[in-house]
Amino acid sequence: MREAHPLERAVGIDSYVSDADGVGGRLRVAPEDFRVRELELDSLNVRPPDAPTGDFPNLVLRVTLRGWDTNDFAGRLSDELDASRERVSWAGTKDKHAVTTQLFTVNGGDADDVPEIPNADIEVVGRLGRTLNFGDLAGNGFRIRVRDPENPENAAAVTDALAEFGGRDERVGVPNFFGHQRFGSIRPITHTVGLHVVRGEWREAVLAYCGGPTEDEPEETQEGRAVVDEEAASADPDWHRALDRIPGYLGYERGMLHRLAEDGAETDEDWRNALESVPSNLQRLFVNAAQSYAFNRMLSERLDRGLPFDEPIEGDVVCFADRDAPEGLELPDVSRLQTATGRRVEVMGRHIERGRAFVTAPLVGTDTELAEGEQGDIERAVLDDLDLEPGDFDLPGNFRSTGTRRAILVRTDLDVDREGGTDGDGDADDAGDDLVFDFALPHGSYATAVMREYLKAGPLDL
Repeated sequence: MREAHPLERAVGIDSYVSDADGVGGRLRVAPEDFRVRELELDSLNVRPPDAPTGDFPNLVLRVTLRGWDTNDFAGRLSDELDASRERVSWAGTKDKHAVTTQLFTVNGGDADDVPEIPNADIEVVGRLGRTLNFGDLAGNGFRIRVRDPENPENAAAVTDALAEFGGRDERVGVPNFFGHQRFGSIRPITHTVGLHVVRGEWREAVLAYCGGPTEDEPEETQEGRAVVDEEAASADPDWHRALDRIPGYLGYERGMLHRLAEDGAETDEDWRNALESVPSNLQRLFVNAAQSYAFNRMLSERLDRGLPFDEPIEGDVVCFADRDAPEGLELPDVSRLQTATGRRVEVMGRHIERGRAFVTAPLVGTDTELAEGEQGDIERAVLDDLDLEPGDFDLPGNFRSTGTRRAILVRTDLDVDREGGTDGDGDADDAGDDLVFDFALPHGSYATAVMREYLKAGPLDL
């Protein structure tokens, strides 16, 4: 198999499915080159905007963002509404370098108070009786433009390889890897922080987040992180000095260092309190990233062993499809699990072939039961190597996770079209035709898991 980029290997993605060379070209010349629209759940049952606020206290907004990070927009929205940041919720975090359309809820929000925010088109949809939770969407539709591809003809060979891997001629399939952005695009350390958290290494978790400069960061950021490392190595650390040297735009790092400077850094509880200075969703993301890293490694090992992704083997844990999924979207329902043993292996194989079931691997947590057979051997070996076990996830507050399972294969109808090129300002570009990819994925799956196969580029170029 063709080896993955070193930055991908650092987050557990070891190889590609397709051996064909990439198409080349440029992604994300303009935010409009990467468009994402949530596929919303009918089961949300959004009520009209004039529904009684007592029963439906959450204002639902459909927001189209250009060049906004989801967390940053939520912070700006809460500031404009003079509301706590914790009152703003959403179903899925979207990419900053894109045009994205997604739902938000504002607890206690009033339609008359909705602000105007630059590069944000905000539509009042209605009201809900609860806040949106992470994953409250069916999936996402993508339209991705690759400008000036050098070898556009290679797209056909990649498509053929992915169709064969997925086991369905009319659909492409790829390993359901967590994309690089799950771990931090420029500085992929979120899973490192999470692994320290799960092991109870609170000091190491804070220092991994605040220190450890990387060469792709701005110089002042590197210098600030270097000072954090210096103070951490000192017998008498001065966290005020570290705080003074960390740039103002690193708000989460500054929050942690401020807590250390004010409250001290003598005990595990001090370091945990520092880590808990960040928003609750980021606290959960640390542990989620650790789970995601282990998951990626399990998939890479299964791929390396030549085991199938589109059919079960003895001992695999299989989940069934969500019956309420939008037409054409293969959406796993991980609440309905069954272990494939004996005659069930063949039966489950037929369900998977028809898109009615999926082989899974664990996002490990307190309630995780590992697979049997060779997949179980893979899962245990990865956890042993990371010095983890399910009970380690019985953690305080937002760091606790019961775990779940996730499909190892994602399949989709994919169209690749040739379109006339434009430059970043929308003017005609004489450099040649672009490739435009249209496809949809279930929630939690990453477009980069598909696009990496076509471009064969590093994650910073995806």
